[in-house]
Amino acid sequence: MIWQGKAVGALLGVAFGGPVGALFGAFIGHLVDTEIEGRQPTASIASKAGQSRSSTIQDAFFRATFQAMGHLAKADGHVSEEEIRAARAMMTELKLGTREVQLAIELFTQGKARDFPLLAILRELHAACHDRPDVRRMFVQIQLQAALWGGSLNPAGREVLKRMAVALDVSGFELVQMEALLRMQNARRSEAPPAEVDRHRRLEQAYAVLGVTRSASDAEITKAYRRLMNQNHPDKLLAKGLPESMLQLAQEKTTQIRAAYELLRESRGIK
Repeated sequence: MIWQGKAVGALLGVAFGGPVGALFGAFIGHLVDTEIEGRQPTASIASKAGQSRSSTIQDAFFRATFQAMGHLAKADGHVSEEEIRAARAMMTELKLGTREVQLAIELFTQGKARDFPLLAILRELHAACHDRPDVRRMFVQIQLQAALWGGSLNPAGREVLKRMAVALDVSGFELVQMEALLRMQNARRSEAPPAEVDRHRRLEQAYAVLGVTRSASDAEITKAYRRLMNQNHPDKLLAKGLPESMLQLAQEKTTQIRAAYELLRESRGIK
């Protein structure tokens, strides 16, 4: 079995779609573009201490992705056809071969087991990329996207997602923002709802993107916007070591933050 970095890159790119996803996928693909040979498909993550660090990240990420996806799908006690299609959609986006698809299915099935050690698997993933919060956030975002595609965002599914986020040091605030951003992206791809319903939904998403509620004052909304723009400004991220291949991703995120603020500013008449 040989897995290449570009496969994991494609998986990560699913979370964004389009050229932004391709850029981020290329970055992660470059990070883990080391082939792994001579391994049994069912070997545990912990047994690969001798691999290079990049290969360890790749292996841990691939395995944990489909195991966690299976666990999330089974959170409410059963796995629906829609959830299975969502998992298959991930495999299709990866362009996996027959053997790789079979392994992904096996991992998904492992995750559905009642006694599946989710937290242990996530601790191993955290250890593999402890200094890569971007990769850990991407993992959570992919699980969230799969849940949205598969209709798994029921109360039980949300609890599992929260546990994943905590285990990977992704804050509840970031989780809320991820969902809002993904819903905004998914809405652009779906059939447009009635204008009044669409505007109400977009306003709710805009509040979530900025991390504020409807009860927030105009000053609080402006402050939240400026804080997020400062944290995510591409130039500042580049200065902190963000690879240039991820620059478009950073620009896309600031564009979405700005769009959320402009929508609220127009709605509230903020000067």
